[in-house]
Amino acid sequence: MRSYGKDLLMFASPRSISRGWAVAAGVPALLAFALIACGSSSHSEHSAMPGMDHSGTPGMAGMPGMDQSAMATPGASSSGMPGMPGMMAAGEGLAAELEGYRLDSPVTSLPAGKAVSYPFTITGPDGRPITDFAVVQTKTLHFYAIRSDLTGYQHLHPTIAADGTWTADLAALDPGSWRLYASFTPNTGPLKGSEFVLSRTVTVPGEAATVSLPAAASSTTVDGYTVAVQSGPTTGMTHRLTVTISKDGQPVTDLQPYLDSYAHLSAFHEGNQALAHLHPGNVVDGNHGGPTLTFNAVIGDPGNWRVFLQFQTAGQLHTAVLTLHVA
Repeated sequence: MRSYGKDLLMFASPRSISRGWAVAAGVPALLAFALIACGSSSHSEHSAMPGMDHSGTPGMAGMPGMDQSAMATPGASSSGMPGMPGMMAAGEGLAAELEGYRLDSPVTSLPAGKAVSYPFTITGPDGRPITDFAVVQTKTLHFYAIRSDLTGYQHLHPTIAADGTWTADLAALDPGSWRLYASFTPNTGPLKGSEFVLSRTVTVPGEAATVSLPAAASSTTVDGYTVAVQSGPTTGMTHRLTVTISKDGQPVTDLQPYLDSYAHLSAFHEGNQALAHLHPGNVVDGNHGGPTLTFNAVIGDPGNWRVFLQFQTAGQLHTAVLTLHVA
């Protein structure tokens, strides 16, 4: 039996906390927030300032509508709580490089319509690829992909080679601009135990048919399961997000652990593709999860968020998708 109130992951800098973008420490949380946006420059493009990616015009970090090539906040790597490494991340994830840690890849374009591998490395302050990562929710790295219109969501767990090269095996991508995120915790080095979320963009050539974001809704159905948001968060204050899962009108009570919890939730902001990544505060007790999952969080960005809730029953993974409006 395990409580995730003890394993709260926070991807937030002091700046983000001051703006109310982080989950309060010690509060059981379904999601740990990471606001992520980044450009797709090559490794040869050196930043003049930590966290600056020169693939586009620099913008102000964390502001909807601003360019994804954002300036990072120096000094945001420490946890701020003695004896609790990793409780706070090094920055908001709004860059490909932060505090000397860098998500790098020689690939800036991927083909459309077929499965493809995306190679990348995570380098440390010494410029060398990192090969030792802490296990977080059963994985050493969590990888996300989403198109600019918030379609095509993929949540992967890449493999790493002895030289530190990761390979993310992506399913077929539609034409358009895609953002790729890596969430990881170095197990060595000066910022050992600090959570990082970095991202880059790639282009998939072809005629991109943009899909309009579906209207905000309080429920959705997937594989015969109904996922309903009973109460949602508001910005600038701690608010409980309550989700229930039912099937054929009956409460579901046989959720199985997935990544060591009963659900995995990722949400992407419509304006800047910020990523909110949370995990349930419910106690894990065998295959008896549900029907209610609770989330406690503070959200700084108002607007529409595209939510992807993943849960497992009878060995099958389900992904429920809906648009949630945060006032």
